Amino acid sequence: MIRRWIMGSAIGLMAGMAPAHAQEEAAGPVSLDFVYKGDVIGIAAGDDARGVRYLDNIDVLAAIDLDRVVGWQGGSAFASLLSNTGGRPNDLAGTLQGVDNIEVAGADLLLYQAWVQQSFAGDRVSILIGKYDLNSEFYASDAASHLIAPAFGIGSELSATGPNGPSIFPRTDLAVRLRAGDERNYVQAAAIRAPRGTADTGERRSTLFVGEAGWQGPVTLAIGGWAYSHRQPRIVPPGVSTGAGDAASHGVYAMVEGTIAGRADAPGHWRGFCRIGLSDGRTTPFAGGFQVGVTGQGIVGGRPESRLSLGIASADLSTPYRRANPAGEPPLTGSEGMVELTYSDQILPFLTLQPDAQYIRRPGGLRDAGDAVVVGLRAILAWKAL
Repeated sequence: MIRRWIMGSAIGLMAGMAPAHAQEEAAGPVSLDFVYKGDVIGIAAGDDARGVRYLDNIDVLAAIDLDRVVGWQGGSAFASLLSNTGGRPNDLAGTLQGVDNIEVAGADLLLYQAWVQQSFAGDRVSILIGKYDLNSEFYASDAASHLIAPAFGIGSELSATGPNGPSIFPRTDLAVRLRAGDERNYVQAAAIRAPRGTADTGERRSTLFVGEAGWQGPVTLAIGGWAYSHRQPRIVPPGVSTGAGDAASHGVYAMVEGTIAGRADAPGHWRGFCRIGLSDGRTTPFAGGFQVGVTGQGIVGGRPESRLSLGIASADLSTPYRRANPAGEPPLTGSEGMVELTYSDQILPFLTLQPDAQYIRRPGGLRDAGDAVVVGLRAILAWKAL
């Protein structure tokens, strides 16, 4: 059996947390939000692996407009606490990419983000310093954020770098981020200390450098690239295990998103997305991958909050990873693919329900593995205290 491992995923907009550059748009000088997610997940996978798991996620999010509170012109701050408990459905599904974006290895309560941002030049330039989730602004697609599978949060070829992943859910670290742009175009770059466990040897803590440029409008296009400052451990089977030696860790990605039908902020608005990423394939199991899909808003008459998403994701196992498969382990194939269909609606002012279904082809990249079917129901309870 492969060692089960879940890659992190940003919970972003689904947790009520806007990207860092949007925090200044909060209605009041201080905001405080509580968001609870509870997932019931049923799995039917190969080798008679079947079962039901419950897992949950609590976010406490606080944003402060420092200009309006203490007179710090152009200043803002944000902090969030994160608590996760519950089961691990991927232990049954056996995928490399994961099936639920709030699944963690073990229960924990931690300070998830805590940063200060300073804006300049009429909010066209900003610098952020602090504990920061990379996926809140980088490698993120609005149209994909509704889907529950982790692959739609951030590309698997980046999130699988190192035993603990980069600074994304559920483990973040210190960062400096620069951003310049307006409503149409932007460029941003970040230097983020890798969480403990991703450093290659000894006491060295590697730094992840990420850059992204985007053009926003009816069709949004973004391109980005990333690299670690130090060589990273090689990743080998089974699952995501650290192997002998190290290698340079780097990759590139591109995203396009646009309106297919309807008007923004109106019922019947459909947006499509397509993302592709490539990596070195030695410090991650994946040489690359892609995700495509569509999301419709207000698709049910009289239900403006009704939303439907369909996503397809494929992660290509790299040649070095497949060649490192130990003798006696199940043979590997070239990729792991999945399809997800999910729908959500706001049943009460504070309650959203989201049924979800996933079909995973070749879980774990195992050639002879039976396909897996995952069905679930997510409940989101949101309360705005301030």
